[in-house]
Amino acid sequence: MKKALCILFILITIISLGSCKKNKDKDNKNDVNQNIENTPSPSQAITPEPTAPPEITEENHEGEMRSYLSGLWVPIEVGTKRPYAIQFSNFKTVRNQWGIRQADIVYEALVEGGITRLLAIGENFSGDRIGSIRSSRHYFASIADEYDAIYIHYGKTKYATAKIKELGIDNLDGETGIGNTVFYRDKSMKAPHNAFTSLEKILAGIEKKGYRTELKSDFEPHFKFYNEDTDIAEGTNCNKISLKYPYNKPYLVYNSSDKLYYRYQFDEIHKDSNTGEQLAFKNIIVQFVKEWDIDKNGYQTMELENAEGTGYYITNGKMAQITWKKNESKKWMRYYDLTGQELTLNPGKTYIAVFPNNRTKDVVIE
Repeated sequence: MKKALCILFILITIISLGSCKKNKDKDNKNDVNQNIENTPSPSQAITPEPTAPPEITEENHEGEMRSYLSGLWVPIEVGTKRPYAIQFSNFKTVRNQWGIRQADIVYEALVEGGITRLLAIGENFSGDRIGSIRSSRHYFASIADEYDAIYIHYGKTKYATAKIKELGIDNLDGETGIGNTVFYRDKSMKAPHNAFTSLEKILAGIEKKGYRTELKSDFEPHFKFYNEDTDIAEGTNCNKISLKYPYNKPYLVYNSSDKLYYRYQFDEIHKDSNTGEQLAFKNIIVQFVKEWDIDKNGYQTMELENAEGTGYYITNGKMAQITWKKNESKKWMRYYDLTGQELTLNPGKTYIAVFPNNRTKDVVIE
């Protein structure tokens, strides 16, 4: 009897242990299935939200400042030095100048014979071929003086000689003793359109003349700039502007994709021969001035000493009417909107056409 009870007990124990193991395996299987169900598939995987780029603030630009010429960020050592005002030829044989695209501001105005010349003002010229460089006219000298610029030219009229002396402009002139230091002739080209300079030669000339290289401590910027791109609130559409200077007939066409105006002259693209890139500008200013022949040679003069006038400001496909005032003796020049507020420009390069005020119909807005 005892032996039978013992056998029965052993059988009950074996059955019980088997049942526990089966239940445990079932529980483990359920846990695994539950974990699989709760794990997202690759297509359901949660990806982190993209982070926005850091906001551009003044604090992001340590060691930089907004350029007085373009409103763009530049190193402080660049923005506080005196710019160069370089007198470029715009004769047809040298119509695609070398190095001009480096300028922050380009002025265009008539000289004799209906030809124009370009004054390129910049704070960061570089390279070993900048030109071709031509002679000064007194109104270009006056413009260069507005920026406390070092004026670079090859020769000058008697009127420019007097103006440079009157205003005390620091200049590098190819027809003086500094000429061989600052300029060289490309003998493969025909004079007088073959005078060139380089940054190295400009710096050598400045050192030899002992000119100040930093802006004056009390320098007042020529322009005000927005911190970011801003449209003209109310204005006329301007997808193209044509300026009927008799010789080169320049025009600029708006590209809405990059919001720049691309320049043409002589019925072709106007480019920089160093890079092959077309000249393009964020801002266009047309400054109407009283202009007339100063002598029988057809030399021009303009009312710029203590003067005022009207004009246009163009940016981002729109044009607005403006006014301007200049006091030459104080090196002071400003533009205004029609409410009398000082004009604020968009950051970027600026083209300024100085145009006779008796020929306003020759500036065509489309």
